[in-house]
Amino acid sequence: MTDYDTYGTGSHTADELARLVGGRLGLAFNEHDSYFRGVYHRADSPDGHLEIQPNLIPGDGGEDDLYAAEHPTFQVLLLTTASALNPALRAQLDSIEGLVHLNDESW
Repeated sequence: MTDYDTYGTGSHTADELARLVGGRLGLAFNEHDSYFRGVYHRADSPDGHLEIQPNLIPGDGGEDDLYAAEHPTFQVLLLTTASALNPALRAQLDSIEGLVHLNDESW
């Protein structure tokens, strides 16, 4: 089973969130530049990975699109992928001021 969580913030930029989450979890985020997703940050953990993604991504015709249209009020998203449910990770992320847990999916 794989566990996917989505968090959002309107309080932090992607760079700020990468520093906050990286410091809290002891992870190093690396910046990536994707034609489809724009600039995002990724960190690998022992049981999965975390990605910090601006909600506005490059769209066709020079207009930006929302990465997660269901969450338009959040400027930055934190996407976690883990091999199993990780309550300790959730507790650490829930303790970050301005970061809101938006949804959880397990497959």
